[in-house]
Amino acid sequence: MNAPTPTHVALAYQSGFGNEFATEAIAGALPQGRNSPQQAPLGLYAEQFSGTTFTAPRALNRRSWCYRIRPSAMHGRFREISAALWHSGPFAEAPTPPDQMRWNPFAIDAVAAGTDFVSGMATIAGSGAPAWQSGVAAHVYRANRSMENRFFYNADGDLLLVPQQGSLRLHTELGVLAVAPGEIAVLPRGLRFRVVLPEGTASGYVCENYGAAFRLPELGPLGSNGLANPRDFFAPVAAYEDSAGDFELVCKLNGRLWSAKIGHSPLDVVAWHGNYAPYKYDLARFNTVGSVSFDHPDPSIFTVLTSPSDTPGWANCDFVIFPPRWAVAEDTFRPPWFHRNVASEFMGLIHGAYDAKAEGFLPGGISLHNSMIGHGPDADTFGKASSAELKPHKIDNTLAFMFESRWLFAPTRFALECRERQPGYADCWQGLARRFTPG
Repeated sequence: MNAPTPTHVALAYQSGFGNEFATEAIAGALPQGRNSPQQAPLGLYAEQFSGTTFTAPRALNRRSWCYRIRPSAMHGRFREISAALWHSGPFAEAPTPPDQMRWNPFAIDAVAAGTDFVSGMATIAGSGAPAWQSGVAAHVYRANRSMENRFFYNADGDLLLVPQQGSLRLHTELGVLAVAPGEIAVLPRGLRFRVVLPEGTASGYVCENYGAAFRLPELGPLGSNGLANPRDFFAPVAAYEDSAGDFELVCKLNGRLWSAKIGHSPLDVVAWHGNYAPYKYDLARFNTVGSVSFDHPDPSIFTVLTSPSDTPGWANCDFVIFPPRWAVAEDTFRPPWFHRNVASEFMGLIHGAYDAKAEGFLPGGISLHNSMIGHGPDADTFGKASSAELKPHKIDNTLAFMFESRWLFAPTRFALECRERQPGYADCWQGLARRFTPG
């Protein structure tokens, strides 16, 4: 098979979250004044790519007009293929135990040769279902092969990619994104793309969001600045592939994978304008806020993106990070306290060490604490933090994240039974001594 030939691939970006962008790879490809003229420029086809209903409020409406070499309807008939370890809701294949759960890193060399981004996806846990357009699924990906003759789109939800090892080069219909560990990328529902591995292998985490699209959280009393700034999000400029060959188009719809033959690269959009587009963000640009007097604020101050639900204040999913930052609060237990909360927490570590765990939580690993399950610092961390000198301290060389949801994260049978699961995780709290001294 012939690999797609990049006719015009520009690794360049446009700044801003949810902006109305306009970009063309060839001058004159964008029509002026009309979205769908009787004849689009340069013999292109006009096609609208909608991420919301047509009548969604203007502030929430997401759509882009694409001017492409061939319409997206041109492909063969789909046939179902194996989804392997990629599962979708409803998540009911195994009972969800009320245990604290943790997993060791999922090694890249554990997957077979020739595993690409799609075939290397493994679902750890999730909630809701794609057909309900509510809920979220958390996956890990491991890949050792680029998608050269294969293209993919997810009709079930957005994909938030969190690389942990190895960079990704995301060739999409609307342009190219290069994403490295320490950055994230969001690929909106329905976007066609292929994943190239510049370093030959890659692994990381994925949040598959069935619900409302991610947006920036409201800042409330913080005012107009802080957390993630809109200008630090980047969408690609137009780039296209004009290639004919024997290619495969894979679709994920209602939890199943489908494959169709396609005789050309579907990444053939020469120009586009709109606000429904992929984007990337460097987590090092996050403007962290925290207490400068006493006490430990809620982790909501670390929210980068949020997918709201139909209940205000109860997120379908929050994407939260714990980046390098200063700890300066006085008379305060500085690590995360012991807690039980209604939200469920799926956590991963990109690099370094997490300040609430002395050992066992490794880069590439996962912890899962579902609704109302008690958790917090392990015994060693509690002992050290309770007696530490409270001088200004830089929490450095670390980057952890959390997918937090109002819904339960029901683990898959694979996650419950795989060798990476740590059966003795709960032992980390058993060394906490009785400290009660009445009177």
